[in-house]
Amino acid sequence: MKQMKVGIVGTGLIASLMAKTLNGLNDENIKNYAVASRTLIKAKTFADEYKIEKAYSSYMELIQDKDIDLVYIAVPHNEHYRIAKLCIENKKNVLCEKPFTVNAEETKDLLALAKENNVLITEAIWTRYMPSRKLINDVIASGIIGQVHSIQANLGYPLKDVKRMISPELAGGALLDVGVYTVNFALMVFGNDIKDIFAKAVMSDKGVDLTDSITITWNDGKMAVLHASIMTPTDRCGFIYGEKGYICVTNINNPEAIKIYDVEHNLIKEVEIPKQVTGYEYEVLACAKAIDKNELECEAMPHKETIFVMEILDKIRNQWNMKYPFEK
Repeated sequence: MKQMKVGIVGTGLIASLMAKTLNGLNDENIKNYAVASRTLIKAKTFADEYKIEKAYSSYMELIQDKDIDLVYIAVPHNEHYRIAKLCIENKKNVLCEKPFTVNAEETKDLLALAKENNVLITEAIWTRYMPSRKLINDVIASGIIGQVHSIQANLGYPLKDVKRMISPELAGGALLDVGVYTVNFALMVFGNDIKDIFAKAVMSDKGVDLTDSITITWNDGKMAVLHASIMTPTDRCGFIYGEKGYICVTNINNPEAIKIYDVEHNLIKEVEIPKQVTGYEYEVLACAKAIDKNELECEAMPHKETIFVMEILDKIRNQWNMKYPFEK
């Protein structure tokens, strides 16, 4: 495998986590190579902290660096489409933070453009790449909890004072930031043969969702009841209920424990989760593998799945008549 040099766009919390991940991999084939911010001082400070070779004062400078093999986009949601498009037009492979874009139209446009330009692009929704995904599905397939019928999952953090979370101009709200994880959790277990979706939200005075309740039913009778919030912390747990027992996944955003209970609520098994750098390494390794094979998407999160999730998020926002000011 040839060396993959990674450029990070953005210097916020998520970008910091990716920088730690790249350094923690200790893989000579994956290099934490460059970072870009809106100001050179921010980029240099970030580069010094994480021992990054290049620091750029504009995103375009980084994108045009001929030595970069993969651009990781870690900026507010409203900027994902624009920056990813610039990357594609400059023949750069892209790992874009979730939500991939703000709506399905943007997503389809980017994916078509990437295919046309023969570059990899994939959504950095880390839970799709983690080993825990297979571990959970293996437990279900084993039959230990019997036929599975329903899911409950929640994710919430006290984020109402974070500007990007409450700003319509930055595509804020609970759904695109934390609700997307609950939706993905359900889809990873029950698949995509959905019958209908019903969602309600508590809205802010600025017009973004603060707390969400989402109910999804499948054509075979399965159901998921999902909760997301940027107002309060929640226990972040996901429960998968079967006729013989249930699975409790502690922290659906980055599983910490997978415990299996019987019908009497006795703990009967616990599945060990592999040690990790941060959890972000799996998406990076998936990109490296795909690039090495000249593939245009990652197996763990194929393009059709990214589109499907974004279409669900669009349907939910349509039920709330929630539109961002920059959308058509």
